[in-house]
Amino acid sequence: MIYDPFYMDMTLKIALLDQLYSLFDDYANTETIACKRQCAICCTCNMTLTTLEGYKIISLLDARAKSALVQHIYDAAEQRRFKPQLTTNQMARHCMTDQEIPDEIIDPAWGLCLFLSENECPIYPIRPFGCRCMMSRINCADTGYADIDAFTLTVANLFHQFIEHLDQGGMTGNLIDVLLFFCDDNNLNAYQSNKTDMKAADLIPNSPIPVLMIPPEHRERVEALLEALQKVLQK
Repeated sequence: MIYDPFYMDMTLKIALLDQLYSLFDDYANTETIACKRQCAICCTCNMTLTTLEGYKIISLLDARAKSALVQHIYDAAEQRRFKPQLTTNQMARHCMTDQEIPDEIIDPAWGLCLFLSENECPIYPIRPFGCRCMMSRINCADTGYADIDAFTLTVANLFHQFIEHLDQGGMTGNLIDVLLFFCDDNNLNAYQSNKTDMKAADLIPNSPIPVLMIPPEHRERVEALLEALQKVLQK
């Protein structure tokens, strides 16, 4: 039986999120990538995440770090940044029903991640999945772009789908906008209480998985990993 995310307490949701992170990290450790410490070209202000991931970050900061972060978030609020129009599962539904996917512009020149300090991430152990799945086969500094294996993209999409599914009732958006949402204690308390009527101008509601985004050529290869993903969300 699949867990119903609407009836999970937050401790269980975070525990399952950690299991998903760990499962992906195990996969990542089997791949040969060029990414290394202080390689931070991909650490831009365009990172997106779910409210569950944002809540995990906020909840693990001590009072001093949280106070400093809140001010930093407000300072970054005027920064131009990517704001997604669809979640991953909404895109899956669009593909399933032959709806057009809207064009979205993402420019790394808009700026760096608000957490980045001296080319290092101070929240690296609890970084969101969008950061974890950036796995380039080449040094981005040499080329100006990442080269991500096609199968790794399929794997990343699957994890995005499962993480969003786990955070039903929550929302997805830019890192800055999700953290801004949680700067309001009313929003933080509502999320902790599993309120399902939350709204925010710059965030979009999460959706359950409508169909898995697996290209035919990757179905056999991804089978074992998919089984492990499904087990995480099963009783």
